[in-house]
Amino acid sequence: MVIIVGADRLGNIENLLRTRGLSEYRHISGRNPKSQKCIPTKTSGAELMILFTDFVGHNVMRNFRKQAREHNIPFIACKRSVCALSTNLDKCGFMATCGNCQNCPNKKPDNNKFPIPYRH
Repeated sequence: MVIIVGADRLGNIENLLRTRGLSEYRHISGRNPKSQKCIPTKTSGAELMILFTDFVGHNVMRNFRKQAREHNIPFIACKRSVCALSTNLDKCGFMATCGNCQNCPNKKPDNNKFPIPYRH
């Protein structure tokens, strides 16, 4: 499950998450004061937290980052755009799945000493 904080609508971001194998998510707009302090039990079990920085205030962001650290959830802070999120998901290892992983040009070598840069 992915926790998404910020933005009123997700738009094409839902499709991007599906292509990365992240189809289950919980969206918190961050505008409602009650949702700004999410109960930690709702964040447990999440594999990733995404914070859209252009839609939340500093206190909201600080609160969710603190919760992510407490529950050992990796988090991404980026602007609400498909391009920015895609770049950050790549950096975190959530690559797009095309079904041809064996012949993928973006596949890292087995020794992991010199990883191949991921570019589109």
